[in-house]
Amino acid sequence: MTSETEAMKPARPAGKVHECDVVILGSGLAGSITGAILSRQGVSVALIDAGQHPRFAVGESMNPQLVEWLHILAVRYDVPEIKHLLDIKAVTENLGPVHGRKQSFGFVNHRENREPDPRQATMFIIPKMLTEASHLYRQDTDSYYLNVAARYGCTLRQNWRATDLDFDADGVTVTGQNGETFRAKYLIDASGFRSPLAAKFGLREDPPRHRHHARSLFTHYVGIKPYDDVCNYPANLMPPQGAPFHGGTLHHLIERGWFWIIPFDNHKASKNPVCSVGLTFDERLYPKPADLTPDEEFNSYLDRYPAVKRQFDGAKRIREWVSTDRLQYSSRQTIGPRWCLMSHAAGFIDPLYSRGLSNTFEVVDALAGRLIEAVREDDFSVQRFEYVERLEQGLLDYNDKIVNSSYISFSHFRLWNAVFRVWGCFTTPATMRLLRARQNFAIDGDDRHFKELEDAPYPGLWWPDSEGFKDLFELTHDTCLRYEAGEIDGDKAADIVFEAIRGCDVVNTPFGWKDDEDHRYFYPTAATMMKFMWWANTQAPAEIRDLGRAMVSGVVKSGVRGRKAT
Repeated sequence: MTSETEAMKPARPAGKVHECDVVILGSGLAGSITGAILSRQGVSVALIDAGQHPRFAVGESMNPQLVEWLHILAVRYDVPEIKHLLDIKAVTENLGPVHGRKQSFGFVNHRENREPDPRQATMFIIPKMLTEASHLYRQDTDSYYLNVAARYGCTLRQNWRATDLDFDADGVTVTGQNGETFRAKYLIDASGFRSPLAAKFGLREDPPRHRHHARSLFTHYVGIKPYDDVCNYPANLMPPQGAPFHGGTLHHLIERGWFWIIPFDNHKASKNPVCSVGLTFDERLYPKPADLTPDEEFNSYLDRYPAVKRQFDGAKRIREWVSTDRLQYSSRQTIGPRWCLMSHAAGFIDPLYSRGLSNTFEVVDALAGRLIEAVREDDFSVQRFEYVERLEQGLLDYNDKIVNSSYISFSHFRLWNAVFRVWGCFTTPATMRLLRARQNFAIDGDDRHFKELEDAPYPGLWWPDSEGFKDLFELTHDTCLRYEAGEIDGDKAADIVFEAIRGCDVVNTPFGWKDDEDHRYFYPTAATMMKFMWWANTQAPAEIRDLGRAMVSGVVKSGVRGRKAT
């Protein structure tokens, strides 16, 4: 292992040296959009990748906060092409008819060798009034944004493997396998798990510090049947009309694991028959077999869950499997002198709740603004980027807690129903706080509205300035750990969390989160959203009321501003 001090030695460039401000390792969606943002703002960027596009990638499912973070990046840094990801219509028109819609998060509990109980299904339908989301066919989205980065001036290198990173007080020298060299003032490693930067400085924690454990099998299929067509549920126990299971990301929950079903063919304009499929499960309970192929292993699990298996009747796999060992990894440090270990290069927890891209682009926003200022002022002090470190570590730690709590609860539906509500009930206010900042920026163009988002006590929590949410979140995690340890049974654990939800003032009432346990499909229609806005503006505690009033005020001011402009 090379120490950071040893690595901060004078660069030894070989051959021609290309000068730039920033080198980005990794041209996936995060690296390419970061490169486009920096280049648009006058920063010279070299965008380097050991592979090439188009290529298979996971991280296909969006969530409401991701949509708002992308919208913020588009307007804050003047990269309008980022808006092409904001909803399924924009994605289809600008990137092509190969993407799906993300109308909902659906969850169905299963027990081995049994038909699922239709009363053990939950769903959160994303409020259409607030935002829309998509299923991204990543080989196309990533290629598109690589080209956007190039149009804004990034220097590209594909199939270019960095073999040496030499840091000194003034920057970094990156040497490739072909001897070509780039000299930059700053390095962003957005390359993921196999990060050259993490390897060079020995940044990985071994073992990772997080409680959650899981490995994964994933690929793409064609011919997957909609669960709505094979589940055999009574009509009165199906999801609400207009919000089928196939309308969003479907999670089939098993003990300490889940199958994902992410269709790209569930939008009327899509011409893509592909469906993303995966199984993520605790490797301690489900050790990786040495004597089975991934096909054989996956099919052995389908055989245990008859309703899931019916979705695969006649379906065909079209890619090789990716079969991982434990997915979780973490880093002791993500920011250092002249470098950033960004997002999935820093660590990863689990794809549950589709938080990967949302977390990534929250980090992109925090890093990009600071890096643009650093280049302009020629000041790359580590202190300037300290918030990025706290944010990245917080995102990993809070995500670990909600995912670990969820896996624990999968074996007891009442407890899962409670944990699901704790996750779901704060998705809307978390999105509203981002929307408020963007609306205020649209009115006066003042960047402080975005900087104020960082003035929060719990960076990385998806509503980071809510004390009420933080308390409920921590109680839920602690209760699940007690259940896992055998200190309390599942019903007692569920009672504790349900009681805490009902007693939490910032949990909104119009959506039904505090209703009886039989309310399992949460569908905020336009009428429900109007009730929510009335509650938020008149009855809610201050932290919700401020969001509600700002949202209404922003809509009114934006409308007035629009009429004046015409």
